[in-house]
Amino acid sequence: MLRWAIIFLVVALVAAVLGFGGIAGTAAGIAKILALIFIVLFVVSLVFGGLRRG
Repeated sequence: MLRWAIIFLVVALVAAVLGFGGIAGTAAGIAKILALIFIVLFVVSLVFGGLRRG
């Protein structure tokens, strides 16, 4: 999931450099959503992993 967030971030940066504002904004928005989902899943896995071992 983090890989996809980074890919969309790179796409957004390239599109912004080339002047494609709409595509850059959309790709950046998708990257933000994927990064947020990754962080939430990471924290959940840490909590449940810690509870299982404890």
